[in-house]
Amino acid sequence: MAFVLKRQRREIRKIERVEARLNPEQKRRIEYAASLKGSSISDFMVSSADDAAVRAIEQHEVWALTDRDREVFVKALLHPPAPSPRMKAAARRYRSRVSAS
Repeated sequence: MAFVLKRQRREIRKIERVEARLNPEQKRRIEYAASLKGSSISDFMVSSADDAAVRAIEQHEVWALTDRDREVFVKALLHPPAPSPRMKAAARRYRSRVSAS
């Protein structure tokens, strides 16, 4: 006996609204792109804006290192330089303040 499982989609109420002013060329381009995708203008704009938002956040929050940069970073983590006299003095001051409180 074969079973057909339907994916349950959690419906999220769409109650927020955003307005945008477009020039005629932008509007025509968006309408055309939406028609190519077979979606409404509203769905196309929401999907495109959300994709752009995700990319912008990733670009801001994620570090992309070159191979050389990654090697230097990992080497510094695995083999840190010895602390300087100023760093040792700062650590002593910190420990004395933390243990005093």
